[in-house]
Amino acid sequence: MNILDELEWRGAINQQTDEEGLRELTNEKDIALYCGIDPSGDSMHVGHLIPFMILKRFQLAGHRPVILIGGGTGSIGDPSGRNSERVLQTMDQIEMNANKLSSQMRQLFEAGSEHSGIKLVNNYDWLKELSFLDFLRDFGKEFNINTMLAKDVVSSRLDTGISFTEFSYQIIQSVDFLHLFQNEDVQLQIGGSDQWGNITAGLDLIRKKEGAESKAFGLTIPLLLKADGTKFGKSADGAIWLDPEKTTPYEFYQFWFNQDDRDVVKYLKYFTFLSKEEIETLAEQVETEPHKRAAQKALAEEMTRFVHGQDALDEAIKISQALFSGEIQELTADQIAATFKDVPSSEAPAGEHGLVEFLVDITKIEPSRRQAREDIKNGAIRLKGIQVKDVDYTVTEDDSFDGRFVIVRKGKKKYFLVHLV
Repeated sequence: MNILDELEWRGAINQQTDEEGLRELTNEKDIALYCGIDPSGDSMHVGHLIPFMILKRFQLAGHRPVILIGGGTGSIGDPSGRNSERVLQTMDQIEMNANKLSSQMRQLFEAGSEHSGIKLVNNYDWLKELSFLDFLRDFGKEFNINTMLAKDVVSSRLDTGISFTEFSYQIIQSVDFLHLFQNEDVQLQIGGSDQWGNITAGLDLIRKKEGAESKAFGLTIPLLLKADGTKFGKSADGAIWLDPEKTTPYEFYQFWFNQDDRDVVKYLKYFTFLSKEEIETLAEQVETEPHKRAAQKALAEEMTRFVHGQDALDEAIKISQALFSGEIQELTADQIAATFKDVPSSEAPAGEHGLVEFLVDITKIEPSRRQAREDIKNGAIRLKGIQVKDVDYTVTEDDSFDGRFVIVRKGKKKYFLVHLV
């Protein structure tokens, strides 16, 4: 199967230039292609993954991916998808972010392995050598203002305003495509749907500089929307990051596991490397046995393994099973700290405390002693996953995790994290 056939089946192509020419080229040889990301933050989130999953599919099909970290363009600011100017970052911050994104990319694309074929580049390396006069004479002369104004990314900002800095972004991205075409034999640029104008501008520049018959192509990925019409990539608590310090592997796993039945098959096609047959089997299970959530489980396992590795996946599954069963006593203190970081929390002095006093006076988990006694007698209170029904029970260090935390569960789902100080 040609790589384009697979992408079409997965619903991963929005627009492309000269489909017949690109299909012919990818049948003839393994090509070099690129996708870029600006270091506007110190981590990718799952929304950033969308075009890079396509780049990964090309890699697995034997093609040569080039990943561009926009140390230069990141200092300018991409106006795409925004209705206001970006706040410029310092060059030190951009460099730090670029290093962190590069590290994430090396892991995802298995840099250093024999079969990776990957190359990471930073456009700051060639843009910093470009003088202002050279920029205007060699490249600015090739761009028609009327054409630039007609691009969606610019036209959508004309009412609110756009600086010359961000207006020039499409020229600079075009210079990137030309540079990679000339120096890395890159013939295809991949990007999100909002990058179409920048990609086609780059193709125009290549043809002007290298000749009208130059074999260069562009391909964009559809905007990924959830079944409710909202943009994919965020949870109720915000962005889902690839950095495990920002989003733990457990949280990452749960994000994918909690996807809607209406979306999960689409995400299996977009984000996993499962075969067509495997995905069709899971799609059938969504229809016939949705309560088993087999598709969501497969999606969560594939994505957590891909981003964080097998060990992190095993830990995420262990935590998930412990929370589902309520037997959290099997978890370590570090796992508790990561898993319950967002639940209501309080502090308590280390030492022994009567359970009623602990719940009411110290942690404020219960509103009154009467309510605390009632909940205890009814079996609604658990410490370290163990039900306590004795109103005279004494909370000791044995109820904690390594003397650091006490986890109180009230009812079926309400958890409270108590830091011992």
